[in-house]
Amino acid sequence: MKRKILVPIAAAAIVAIGFGLFLFVGRGRSGAHEVRIYGNIDIRQVQLAFNDTGRIERLDVEEGAMVHPGELIAEMDAVRFADAVRRSAGQVAEQKEILAKLLAGSRPEEITEAAAHVAGARADWRNAVLNYDRMEALYRGHYVSLEAVDDARRTMDATAAVLKADRQAWILAVKGPRKEDIAAARAALEADQGALALARRELTDTRLYAPANGVIEDRILEAGDMADPATPVFTIALTNPVWARAYVPETELSRVQPGMHAYIENKDLPGRRFSGWIGYVSPTAEFTPKTVETTELRSQLVYSVRVYACNPTGALRLGMPVTVLIPQQNRVAALPARPCGP
Repeated sequence: MKRKILVPIAAAAIVAIGFGLFLFVGRGRSGAHEVRIYGNIDIRQVQLAFNDTGRIERLDVEEGAMVHPGELIAEMDAVRFADAVRRSAGQVAEQKEILAKLLAGSRPEEITEAAAHVAGARADWRNAVLNYDRMEALYRGHYVSLEAVDDARRTMDATAAVLKADRQAWILAVKGPRKEDIAAARAALEADQGALALARRELTDTRLYAPANGVIEDRILEAGDMADPATPVFTIALTNPVWARAYVPETELSRVQPGMHAYIENKDLPGRRFSGWIGYVSPTAEFTPKTVETTELRSQLVYSVRVYACNPTGALRLGMPVTVLIPQQNRVAALPARPCGP
């Protein structure tokens, strides 16, 4: 009789222990097919500044305004930058003419002129040689002084030097410019063209454009202020994609990897689920932040996770508490180059 009573009691005890273990495990882990973590929506910010120093001429947007990629939102006084472009353009044009002249070589008229100089110098040299011969003969007959002979020799040597110089000038005219001079002129042209491109880039940089869709959060400077690259003009809160700062327990870390698809939900947006992806998992653990509500104990270690989500309508707002669901069936999937469109 006792044995018959003990068997049901033992069975009931086993069922109770099993149910207790089920509850304990269920409290410590998410479902087998998904990981559920909690966090808050955060935003990405852009500090927009001019790339050069100058006085702000106009600001086209106010705080709270929506901006779109490529939208002009501010301009700097561009007068001196436009002047720099004109100066560089003139230097490029001048250097192009210099290079063209070297590449064209000597004109036929220049070669003819050089040949004429050689002919004239040769005639002067021959006359000087004849005059020296005569002076030397007269000196031997004691009709002229030694000084006259020296003068004739000096004139002959001078005309010989002029003839040599004119002959070299004619040879250079025939050969044309040296290849080294052409290479130097071409390098100078490239330097001037680089300076012109830089001047045009600086002129373009006097206009400030929005880099992405967002909201003007802060208008830091005003028209008339001096701007520089280290001083932001606007702070833009990017609206798409947004990201949730969440924390995954150490026991679930092996089930969460960058690139996995995820979904974001909020209790104040019933029936709406935002598609997203895991962009970052912290390599180091930390204690559970007080602002995070999870079913795990406060003392356990967690890892920070950044979950991005497309937010085309702006429904996900800064600081909004959210639940992140990470399905386990597809593990890691390749993301498109632009998950939220252009």
